[in-house]
Amino acid sequence: LGDRITRTVLSLSGDPPVLCIHCIDPDWASYKLGVFVCLNCSGVHRNLSNISRVKSIRLDFWDDELVKVMNGSLTAGVNTNPGSGDLTGVLREQWIRAKYERMEFTGETKYPPLAYTTGMLWKKGKEKGQFQRRKFVLSEKEFTLVYYNKEDPSKGPKALISIKDVNVTFQPEKIGHAHGLQITYQKDSHTRSIFVYHESGEEIVNWFNAIRAARFAYLKTAYPTGSDKELRTRITRNYLKEGYMEKTGPMQKETFKKRWFILDSQDRKLLYFKSQLDAEELGVVFIGTETNGYSVSECIPKRTRGNRWRCGVTVDTPDRQFVFMCEQEREQREWVEALREVISKPMQPQDYTSKSHVTSIHTTGDS
Repeated sequence: LGDRITRTVLSLSGDPPVLCIHCIDPDWASYKLGVFVCLNCSGVHRNLSNISRVKSIRLDFWDDELVKVMNGSLTAGVNTNPGSGDLTGVLREQWIRAKYERMEFTGETKYPPLAYTTGMLWKKGKEKGQFQRRKFVLSEKEFTLVYYNKEDPSKGPKALISIKDVNVTFQPEKIGHAHGLQITYQKDSHTRSIFVYHESGEEIVNWFNAIRAARFAYLKTAYPTGSDKELRTRITRNYLKEGYMEKTGPMQKETFKKRWFILDSQDRKLLYFKSQLDAEELGVVFIGTETNGYSVSECIPKRTRGNRWRCGVTVDTPDRQFVFMCEQEREQREWVEALREVISKPMQPQDYTSKSHVTSIHTTGDS
């Protein structure tokens, strides 16, 4: 009987199935909402007990009456999915709440475009790394993001950031807050980062979506012939790989130093920082293609002065060879695979411009 009911529940999923989001391996179901969900989404649905009830398709018992309830609820499912890549905890939760709790995707509520988004965010400051409340203003009309050190805007902004080069990504573990957001932008040929959060998950996701909307509007203006599908891939992105490695200098005789690395596959940049919450990089390595003289491999360095780790990664470029050390073999393999993924991608016209800007940028002599 159990197997028969399980097969019956699975047969309700349809083709395509009615999913909570773009769930992979949806082994759970909300019988009140009539949607199939993955393990990650099921946890969020449990916190929406007033509107959702979840059960495992294979492990929980489904009686005939419950199957009928599930079948009768299927028409309520609407396959609307976020287009921002991997879903972090807060983005997943707020998307589900917006979809089922606040009913924002029914089409009944109209949201007029906002010329400005204004609000207070907690921003990491330079002094002792403490977070302080700062006023932020996002202008979709002017394609700018501005923040003020004081709540009084008459004293002028602390920074005016062009949306042209902005990227935004959730970084809860790095920032130490479930709603942590990293905003990066270009300034004087360097990559600058600011780290912010908001106590409200809904509020920080609204900021995330507002910045993405401003980016999309900018891209449509800058590339009028580009299709929406093509432009959406360039709105914002998560970094391909992040983490600590040890790094030596160009002579490979210098002392190894622990650095935080970020691999940005879209811009083909390997950036390194003294620590993971630094506002500006120490240096950048452009990652080209194999035909242009770039390669990556595992290695055992001949000289390891000052290093504590033993799993080496060598990156060869036309200009020099870089040697990095990872703490574990798993991290070594992940870095090699990630770098090879970038190297295997064909160069785009904008990549040659990016390469010319990157050439041996070192802001503090850390080479």
